[in-house]
Amino acid sequence: MNRIRKGDNVVVLAGKDKGRTGEVLRVMPKEDRALVRGINMVVRHQRQTQAQEGGLIRKEAPIHLSNLAVADPKDGKPTRVGFRVEKDGTKVRVAKRSGDVING
Repeated sequence: MNRIRKGDNVVVLAGKDKGRTGEVLRVMPKEDRALVRGINMVVRHQRQTQAQEGGLIRKEAPIHLSNLAVADPKDGKPTRVGFRVEKDGTKVRVAKRSGDVING
């Protein structure tokens, strides 16, 4: 079961954006990578077509999951993720740092 999911707030642990936080836009489990809003921005040269204009386009590049950690819901610091089964039988993700349930 994947510990990082779409919609999670994550902290970057390594690379040029180390220490920054962002929301996960997409997870690619086969490549062990994720797209994070505003993180690992790259510039791509776009040729002009009928549909869109040309020029330089800034977009997010995938970042490896090992360089990301879920942000603790309580204080926003990086935390590991555990799992817990609630009384009603649902399995939830839990922040190891504070014990809070990670929504999503």
